[in-house]
Amino acid sequence: MNPRTFGSVVWPAALIVWGPGFTAARHGHHCVQLVMVMAGTLQIRSGPGHKWISCGAALIRPDAIHEIQVRKDAALLIGFVDVESEMGVALCETLRNSISRVPAKRVAEWRVALGPNLEPARVEQWVRTHLLSGRSPMKIHPAVNRVLKYIRQRLATGENFSLQTLAVVSGLSPSRFMHVFTESICVPLRPYILWLRLQQGACALMNGATATEAAHIAGFADGAHLTRTFRRMLGTTPTDLDLRRRMSWEVPVESSTRPQRTLTTPIAADLSMQSQGSLARG
Repeated sequence: MNPRTFGSVVWPAALIVWGPGFTAARHGHHCVQLVMVMAGTLQIRSGPGHKWISCGAALIRPDAIHEIQVRKDAALLIGFVDVESEMGVALCETLRNSISRVPAKRVAEWRVALGPNLEPARVEQWVRTHLLSGRSPMKIHPAVNRVLKYIRQRLATGENFSLQTLAVVSGLSPSRFMHVFTESICVPLRPYILWLRLQQGACALMNGATATEAAHIAGFADGAHLTRTFRRMLGTTPTDLDLRRRMSWEVPVESSTRPQRTLTTPIAADLSMQSQGSLARG
């Protein structure tokens, strides 16, 4: 595949992106991370003084400090997964250390499943059948569907979505609503809303928005709030993401001209497929 292909898919409480390889200095993030190269190997370690691990893919425990080196001509896939989500729990079950090498046989299976060219539909299928081990999606409660529609329509307004308000929208008591929401989405309400905003902001950035514009689109208070959330959740910043996007499209880093290419990226605010159950479990 062309290592400069850049794209992403969003999932309840997860963001999966792919693009050219890069070097990441010592950092950590408050989520489970999967890193995988589509051919060859990557280098990863816990930090200076630690031995480099060479592998095709690795899983990283939440908040674990690590460094990554991936050749720029390699195609790299990265998954950021909330530790409280079903996918996060499934991945954590396989972790034995802060950084765990994914067995070569499994990496080979994943590469075959993903195919020679990464594209959203193929990645979504891979998530369902491999990262979630083929678990059947649970039907979303109708009351939760009403709330998801309400949230999607108002995400950019910056509304805090109080429990009382959402319970009224759902037609359930607050305690009952919280129960059916977590049961349907497999992620607690507050982390889920934060992930929606994070995904919306990331997708806006990859489509050429500035940090300030992306913050407005995703309902963050300002660009600084978006940056703080990115750094805490993903261990990166909007500037880093924009730089990698420009490099993948061969846009001069110093250029202020935004590329006009449209990404085939599902926007987090348009998760209408959830009502059909295709993204019901995360």
